[in-house]
Parts: sequence; structure tokens; C-alpha cells
Amino acid sequence: MNPDVACAAAGEASGAPPAPASPAEPHARLRGVTRVYPAAAGREPVHALGPVDLDLHRGEFFSVVGPSGCGKSTLLDVLGGLAEASEGTVEFEGRPVAGNVPDGVGIVFQEDASFPWLSVYDNAAFGLRRAGTAEAEIRERVDHALAFMGLRGFATAYPAQLSGGMRQRLCIARTLVTRPRLLLLDEPFGALDQQTRLLMGDELLKLWRGTGATILLITHALDEAAMLSDRVGVMSARPGVFLDVVSTGWSRDRDSNIVAEESFGRITGRLWSTLRAESQKSLAFGQAAVLQ
Repeated sequence: MNPDVACAAAGEASGAPPAPASPAEPHARLRGVTRVYPAAAGREPVHALGPVDLDLHRGEFFSVVGPSGCGKSTLLDVLGGLAEASEGTVEFEGRPVAGNVPDGVGIVFQEDASFPWLSVYDNAAFGLRRAGTAEAEIRERVDHALAFMGLRGFATAYPAQLSGGMRQRLCIARTLVTRPRLLLLDEPFGALDQQTRLLMGDELLKLWRGTGATILLITHALDEAAMLSDRVGVMSARPGVFLDVVSTGWSRDRDSNIVAEESFGRITGRLWSTLRAESQKSLAFGQAAVLQ
């Protein structure tokens, strides 16, 4: 994946940001959104998503879980302006989203999108320099982002000298410098081991509290969704629609210690009870496709 896209970030890298919507309005809204991919040679069109309705509240942490191929990433792409909805409306801060990443939205994907020939500092500064931001402001923003992500001591290092978790923190830092008000995360810790994922989850919660951003996370990990989120949306097998939205009830100052709580088990159990049958459908569909 192109690093410019894989660590996409739009924001007030230059110029003043648009006026925020009223706190009473959803920060982002999808209404009747579907996404159908055109037919490839010899195949039918693929109805990947929807119809989906979703309100993201300002400053909340919302996760999406669902079986493989259900349209989770498609949902993120449509919300982030990387793909257009086939039907329905998408809004961010009261403005339509269509065809490009809106100002104030940052996107981080699972793939390592760092530039191996650039230092950690220069990786984090890349987008701001490309936008023509003054060097003094770049220095202030990058220093803050690297410190926030625990990378200040590695500013002169190169990506090959970092662990997988540190490289992903670098990708988040590169997005963070643009000061996104809505942060979209597509399986950012998917390549990491379970212990590192929990620790990275703690770092992500600190970032969320420290920036006040609204976060939408796509994940396959039910425990990750349950730990991090204010609400978790459970999607059906393709075409993906929301079957359940679970409110966790966690306090804002939560961390990975909540995985030991009895209520944590109840939340993950509810998520799996909805998701199990949908995962079986998705698996059966994949097997049938192989046999054809």
C-alpha cells in the first residue's frame, strides 16, 4: 500500500480548520449507506456493505467487529472519504463526505507505512512538510507527537531499528501531528502479539483522552474492542449491517486492567454470541467459493 495512503491524514496542516459542529450534533453520521463493487470479468457485482445507519458522538471511542469480508474496512473507507457510497449520505461535522479525506480526519491502517530511508523525526514530519507548514511549527508538532507516543528518544533512529509496535506508534504519530478530530483506525495492531496489543491499547486510550478526538476502530479482536470502546458495533456477514451495538459502560480513565473484571467477560460473551453465527456464514460462503 502507498505510504501516503496507508498513513493518511487530513487536517489543518495549513490554514484554519472549519468551524466544528454543535456538540449536540453527531460528529459523523451515515444514513442508508451501501457500497456495491462493480462486477469483475465473469463475476457478479459485490454488495459489500449496508444499508448502514451510524451516529458517532463527539469524543467517543467506537469499535466495529464482524466476520472477515463483512465490509468493516469498506465502512471505514466510505466514512474517511477514500471510497464513495453507492447509496446513502455520509457527513463529518455536518458536511458531506465524498471522494476525498475531509479536513480533520486522520486514518491509520495495519500495514507498516513508514519510509525506511527517513528517520523517525522526518517520517513524522513528512506530511506537514509536504503541506508547506513552517519548520518551527513542524518542530513543535513533531516533538509533541513523538513525546506523546513514547518515541522522542528515537527521533534520529530509522524504522528498521524499531520494533513492530514502535513502527505502528510512529505511523500514529505521523497522523497525530495533523491534529485530527476524527481518527479512523483499521486493524492498527493486527500484526502484533496479544501482550503488545494490550499495551498498545493502553497507549491508544491515553492518546484518546489527551487529544479529545473521536475514534472509530476496526478490529477482529473482541477483547480489544471490549477494552477500548465506549460502544461496539457488531456487523453481519456480507453485506455488512449492524446487528447489535453494545455500550460497555467503562469510565474514561480505563486501561487494560479491566480485562480481569467480571463485566469484561459478559461484554465479550455478548459480542461473540451475536458474531458466532455470522462468522459461520462467512466461513461457509468462503468454502463454497473455493469449491466453485
